[in-house]
Amino acid sequence: MERSEYALEDTGNLVLLEHVNLTIPDQRLATAFYVSGLGLTRDPYLMTGVTNMWINVGRSQIHLPQGNAQRLRGHVGLVVGEREPLLERLCAVQPLLDGTAFGWVERADRVEVTCPWGNRYDCLDADGSRGTAPWSGLDLGIAYVHLDVPAGCAGSIAAFYREVFGVPADVREGDGLQQAVIAIGTHQQLVFAETRAAIPDYDGHHIQIYVANFSGPYARLAQRGLTYGEEAHQYRFANLVDPVSGAHCFTLEHEVRSLRHPLYARPLVNRNPDQSNRDYRSGGDTRSGVF
Repeated sequence: MERSEYALEDTGNLVLLEHVNLTIPDQRLATAFYVSGLGLTRDPYLMTGVTNMWINVGRSQIHLPQGNAQRLRGHVGLVVGEREPLLERLCAVQPLLDGTAFGWVERADRVEVTCPWGNRYDCLDADGSRGTAPWSGLDLGIAYVHLDVPAGCAGSIAAFYREVFGVPADVREGDGLQQAVIAIGTHQQLVFAETRAAIPDYDGHHIQIYVANFSGPYARLAQRGLTYGEEAHQYRFANLVDPVSGAHCFTLEHEVRSLRHPLYARPLVNRNPDQSNRDYRSGGDTRSGVF
């Protein structure tokens, strides 16, 4: 093997995009959408009350605490399984979600599904059409979080992640706008896509990432006065800035955890949504969700 090919094996400092956090006002509607519709699994061990729910998606989660509905300024890419069973589940929950923003649109390589409060999820086809994508080996999970950012910011955002976190961060061109693509582990991405459209005000939603080198990024962020919420094994920051000029580019709270955090690599229960009591198959209750 050529030495240059070994560079393709590098994953950088970001290890796992563990969760996306969005507050919601109604757990019943959330259960209908995330569990019955998308076919995901509510964590049976943590946050099992009526004020928060954690939805397992392979090795990642969507956290849904009680509160006013938050809207991600972008959308999330998910691998949830085959298209036809997904469409059947979405049709089945349609009556439960009438009068909300719920709906879906079929595309060539995905089904774009909108939650009751307007957040969009790209449910990616599990066939060969995504065979060359970074998430092609992902059986179940969050493939990417795609954020809309102001025009002219993508290059600075890519440089920010490269300098602060030491990760592969590409800038891609298209239609006069750019995208910053940040690699997370082996199968996940953060994508910051420039847009000329108005971007809504930030409402406090956040993502959580695990990093191998915990102290280095903290020192670089703290030097810029960007850190807050310091606890054992984790800290937070929200402002993405140009690493040279310090100019503000975008706001998105990141909950940054070390690999010594007690929740890192906690086994998550993932059910097989195609299993039913009417045609039950022994040994068919679970999905692995492994990378």
